[in-house]
Amino acid sequence: MTTDAGPTRVQQLAAFVDRARYEDLTEAAAEQLRIRVLDTLGVAIGALDAEPMIAIRELVDDLGGAPRSGLIGGGRTAPDRAAFVTSGLSRYLDFMDSYLAPGETCHPSDNLGAVLACADSVGASGKELLTALAVAYQVHTRLSDEAPVRAKGFDHTVQGAYAAAAGAAKALRLPAAQIAHAIAISGTANNALRVTRTGNLSHWKGLAYPQVAKEGTFAALLAARGITGPEEVFEGNKGFEDSIAGPFSIDWEAEDLESVLRTIIKKHNAEIHSQSALDAAQDVRAQDGFSASAITGVRLRTFDVAHSIIGGGEEGDKRTVRTKEEADHSLPWMLAVVLLDGELTPAQYHHERVLADDVHDLMRLVEIVPDDELSARFPQAMPADLEVTLADGTVFRSAADSYEGFHTDPLSWGGAREKFDALAAPFASAELRDRIAGIVEDLEHHEVADLMDALAQVRSSRA
Repeated sequence: MTTDAGPTRVQQLAAFVDRARYEDLTEAAAEQLRIRVLDTLGVAIGALDAEPMIAIRELVDDLGGAPRSGLIGGGRTAPDRAAFVTSGLSRYLDFMDSYLAPGETCHPSDNLGAVLACADSVGASGKELLTALAVAYQVHTRLSDEAPVRAKGFDHTVQGAYAAAAGAAKALRLPAAQIAHAIAISGTANNALRVTRTGNLSHWKGLAYPQVAKEGTFAALLAARGITGPEEVFEGNKGFEDSIAGPFSIDWEAEDLESVLRTIIKKHNAEIHSQSALDAAQDVRAQDGFSASAITGVRLRTFDVAHSIIGGGEEGDKRTVRTKEEADHSLPWMLAVVLLDGELTPAQYHHERVLADDVHDLMRLVEIVPDDELSARFPQAMPADLEVTLADGTVFRSAADSYEGFHTDPLSWGGAREKFDALAAPFASAELRDRIAGIVEDLEHHEVADLMDALAQVRSSRA
């Protein structure tokens, strides 16, 4: 796959993927990758009882598939279907990690489903799994930096199509030429619309990336059988640059595997741009004299991206909340429930709480205001300035610009373990949680099969 001018850009990217080695990772990056694996698995286990995920698992079981890749909770299926299920589980709660670029936000942990399924299917080592995941993180974040697509009406899963295929192909141990074809096939075929996350939200909000994980895996499997893709997917006539992204440049020879250090992990079970605002709401609630029942007004000044996506700006009104999917992307609803309950966890997304009158009554009092000064500080900071007024005229204020899990205050292994235990406890005994976490903490000295054997013992709380 070359042109008269030399290697195509997808071939240059494939060469980066091919030469990546575990030894290229700094210890700091390797540690944060292990933390991301534990965090993502905890979120995935915590979604086992979600109705959409039960339906998807039943569908996969009905369809069958060559038993090459393991599933959380037991059973095996074809790698592309395993990628969809695992990615769906890790995405459903909307409690995963994120990457903030000026024009794009993505969730690089979405790639674990594809990487894990492919690594398991070939008997890969833990080092190979971590290396493939690091590759996916690097591709996803760098394309989000240099080729944002949100403003043009496309979803952040568009960049993910290149990342998922790159990670899957690396995990499958494909040579550089086949890696390039896998990336080209996946990138050409998966250009999703942003309507997924605007207006009234559907189950597809949490399944759009699992679809990309599935298709990126299948593209890698196709490439492994000799199927070729468009060699100029990036720069060609009506390619990615021409049709969607516009001109951009990434020197893949200069890239490392360290971008995981620039990603952040959610503290609250909420859309990423809400995290510091919810910290501020918790602080207000803890102040002496505060009474949620006496609130007459809530005003949040925040950065423009938060207002646009979850605050009622360009991506639609956020005061129509009927489902979990709409609730976790409504900043007025999330502020209201935290001011009332003091937390935002999967428990707040039970249907009765989503529709509760006290939350909806308070949500109507919430005003979200974009602020130019705060916007200028994003994405290096995530600023929020909250003011809550009570009936007697008392005003409570709190401001925050980061939180535990932001890149200025990275989540520690201990913090990750606490979150993992909280999410996985209904589905796994303390002994099993210790086993899973122990394997992940020392993953470079384990086989992927060890991890999958442990994950197979997790059981739905309905069992």
